[in-house]
Amino acid sequence: MGTPIKGRGALSSPQPRFVRTSFDALDDGWYSEETGQSLATHVLPEAARTVISRNDSPDVPFSQSINPYRGCEHGCIYCFARPTHAYMDLSPGRDFETHLFYKVGAADLLRQELARAGYRCEPITLGANTDPYQPIERRLEVTRSLLQVFVETHHPLTILTKSALILRDIGLLAQLASEQLVRVYVSLTSLDNELKRTLEPRTAAPAARLRVLRELSAAGIPCGVLIAPIIPMVNDAELEQLLEAAVANGARRAGYVLLRLPLEVAPLFREWLATHLPERAAHVMSLVQSAHGGRDYDARFGQRMKGSGAWAELLRSRFALASRRLGLPSTPAPPLCTQLFRSPSPGGQLRLEL
Repeated sequence: MGTPIKGRGALSSPQPRFVRTSFDALDDGWYSEETGQSLATHVLPEAARTVISRNDSPDVPFSQSINPYRGCEHGCIYCFARPTHAYMDLSPGRDFETHLFYKVGAADLLRQELARAGYRCEPITLGANTDPYQPIERRLEVTRSLLQVFVETHHPLTILTKSALILRDIGLLAQLASEQLVRVYVSLTSLDNELKRTLEPRTAAPAARLRVLRELSAAGIPCGVLIAPIIPMVNDAELEQLLEAAVANGARRAGYVLLRLPLEVAPLFREWLATHLPERAAHVMSLVQSAHGGRDYDARFGQRMKGSGAWAELLRSRFALASRRLGLPSTPAPPLCTQLFRSPSPGGQLRLEL
């Protein structure tokens, strides 16, 4: 079992699944390497050819997304995007949190894609896999450069984040909101600072996320909350309290996602449980499996986000009841405006529409 390191979520670095060569650490009694008290973050450029990703999953409410960064310094142990680091021959464990990549020239690539003759304007989601406002955004400003393109072209977007850094861009977001072009969802997992410290080490504190909702809402920017992930016997008891706090601070829509443990995420999460919550680890995983057909994860569409079985149905009922009591709508959010979109030229100037 790995050793906890301050500010990091994963306790180990399992081997990437596509790497054929494996190594086993053996102790011959002569030398013992001590575990450091911190791990440095390494940031590298990624020469992407495109920035817009497309999907046709019936489980997510968007067809287009942009991930400015690969990997995430937030270090959330449950992050379903961890397995994607295997495509870089890097570990989904600590490498995912410490070896980060940013899209070079992301704003210019976005302009080029929006300028294509066959492009059809549909809302784009920022934050589908990794947080667009993770700590390195403060220095690199890749997300901010993309927002400026959205403002220039009057293109609609939604943002999902658990970072207070989004408040830096409140001016740009207010411009977009004035034309019904943006909606922001803040991810809330717990109001317990100690749980957040181990579960999501480098994310904003719960109070800071509520402040984000409050300040964005006051600026006229439509906000919602995503209670995610809900983990049985870890944070599920907070569901109603989280919704109440979010609504009190300006959230007008809400959703939730059950814990997802694809591929390498399951053993990483089990390791986290055994270290931080050993007395209830078996019970947690028993309930997780009961909601995923007896497995750690059921990847089928229609099942992976909300689960099935008695526990998942009880959670669904609790969410619906609390939402009705708080006046949260059960219908989909109204569509963002697409009629104002103005296609740019590849050189960065807006194209004159006659």
